[in-house]
This record gives sequence, structure tokens and C-alpha cells, in this order.
Amino acid sequence: MAGARKAINHLGYVQIDTISVVERAHHHVLHSRVPKFNPVMTNQMLVSGEIFEYWAHAAAFLPISDFRFSLPYKHAIKNGQTHWYKTPDRKLMAELLARIRSDGPLRSRDIETNRARNTGWWDLKPAKKALEQLYMEGDLMVSNREGFQKTYDLTERVLPSHINSKMPDMEEFAEHIVDQQLRCHGFASLKGFTYQRRNAGLRDAVKALVNERLAQGTLEQVRVNNSDVFLIETGALERRLPRLSNRVSILSPFDNAVIQRERLKALFDFDYQIECYVPEAKRQYGYFSLPLLYQDQFIGRMDCKAHRKTRHLEIKSLYFEQHDFEAAAIIDAFTDAVATFCRFQECDSVSLTKVHPKNLAQQLCHALHKIEE
Repeated sequence: MAGARKAINHLGYVQIDTISVVERAHHHVLHSRVPKFNPVMTNQMLVSGEIFEYWAHAAAFLPISDFRFSLPYKHAIKNGQTHWYKTPDRKLMAELLARIRSDGPLRSRDIETNRARNTGWWDLKPAKKALEQLYMEGDLMVSNREGFQKTYDLTERVLPSHINSKMPDMEEFAEHIVDQQLRCHGFASLKGFTYQRRNAGLRDAVKALVNERLAQGTLEQVRVNNSDVFLIETGALERRLPRLSNRVSILSPFDNAVIQRERLKALFDFDYQIECYVPEAKRQYGYFSLPLLYQDQFIGRMDCKAHRKTRHLEIKSLYFEQHDFEAAAIIDAFTDAVATFCRFQECDSVSLTKVHPKNLAQQLCHALHKIEE
């Protein structure tokens, strides 16, 4: 579990997602980086207070040491500066909060089981919205999870006593954002620092901090493809580069390495989007294609589905980009990656339906067949 803890501290957050055609994103991201990662580790870290659940640019698990940087958004929601639900039911929220304070943690399923009592505030949809509002405002935290069934408790009972809970000022928040993005990505654009954050004050503070560090010489600008400008710690490009791995990494569409699509295109020339939100007739690569990383290049994408009842991984389509690598090396590395991915998905067999380029189909099918032997 130490590896999972180290990974989430380095990344800054791991996005939570409900799509389950393969193992969910928050587990997939950690599996891609942590040998022998087991999905139960995520909830173990949550229960032990090493991570917490809240909103980054989306629902996410975050390092508990970063808790105080969730406070500005909570404060803005509670004070009406931004909305989670436009018309929260304050009476219902007070009743739920009193219930949790007196009777202990409340699971979202507890609302469902009490729905038939018809006691007014137990109606499923309003009560779940009220719980979520209390959570987004910071009165409640998620103390446990069973799949997507959350357990809510008072923040004062969940948050470890040693964690700093002082509201950061805008300059502290900006410094946290810039340092976290550089630690995670190495390169960051000015826009990327505040990816999906709509707080104009924060964007202004980040811009001011970046300009200050440029003037001090602790940051420098790097121009990519004669147009895109990225920021990097001064001297970082002179440091010894890490050794390139010859394994293929099968990444989640919500992986931190690919979630900023503009960055991905600018730095890696990989034009990627998740197509589950695209009408089926307009999909090019499939419902849930997974990016494939080999050494320092994104070499393709794989659309697949884990059939858990039959323990079978179906690769519906596999697309390789044009590249200079030898086909044999790619096939060997890809086969090893699929074997590991199958174990992660708890699948015993694998099939491949469609391949591009087509001339690789026979070799790939033969190599993947060996996984089952």
C-alpha cells in the first residue's frame, strides 16, 4: 500500500469515475503505476485517513495533507458564491446533520432502505441531494465506501486531528497549484495550471506567481512546435532523464497523464478523446478506448470490455499509430501488458476482433492466444 500512497501524493489526485466496462478509473490509474496494486487498497487508505474524497476538477481521491486546499471551494458553495444545487433544502440538511451527529455515520443505502417509511425527508432523491450538499459544503466527509455506496460522517470525526484545516489565502492556493502541477507533470502551460477551475481570482493569482517565478529565474518557458508555451523548473531539461521503460502501459481515459487533452496533443502529438459521450455512429475508435504508452510515445489505443461473469477480456478494436518501433518489440510488450491487464480485470481469456494496421492481426492474435496457455 506504500506504493499507492506514494503515487497519489505525487499525482495530487486520482479521478473517481463510474464507467465500469473495465476496472474503474480510480483503481486503473493506480494499477498503471503501482506493481501488485489491489483495488481494496484505495478504500483502506480512505478509511485510515491517508486520503480523502472531494472535488478536484471532478470527483477524486486526494492526499489528506492537501485537505486545506479543498476549503475555498467548500466555502464558496456554503456562502452561495457558487452553486452545487441551486436551491438546497436547508431544513432537510439540518435534519440529516442532526441525525448523523446523534446516531453516527449514515450510508447512502440507509436512505434507500428507509424510503418506504414515507416520513417526508426520507424521500430518496431530496435526501441524497441534501447529503451531497452537506458533503460539498464541508460539514460531512466520506468515511468509507462499498463500491459506489458512500458512508458519510461529520468532518470533525473523520479528519485526522493533525491535519492543517486553516483556510489558505489565494497566494497560498496558487503556490500549491503550481507546485503540484509541476511535480505531477514536469511541464505545465499557464492554462493547464488551473485546468477546469473556474475561479477567476485563482487564475489571476497563478498568473502573478508564474510571472514572479519567471522574473526570479526559478521557472523558464519552453516553446513546443513553435506555438505552445510550457513552463518548467529552471534547469530541469539539463537533469539526467529517467530510463525509458520498454513495457506498454494501458492507461485509463481519466489518467492524469492524458486528462489534459490539449497538453497531450501539444507534447506528444496524440489526438485523443473519450468517445463514450459521442453518438455511436460518429465514434472512430470505440466506446471506451484506452491510450497505449510505449517508452515516451503514445502508440495507439485499445477499446475493450471485461466480461466479469465469464472472466473474459474482449478487445473490440486495437489501433496503432504510425511509429518507428519494430513491430515485434511492440507486439511482445503489448502482449505482456495485456496479460497483466487481464489479471487486474480478473479475466482468464482474451479475444481480439479488429486491428489497425491489418497486417499485424495474425501476429497479435497468435501472441495473445499464448496468454491463455
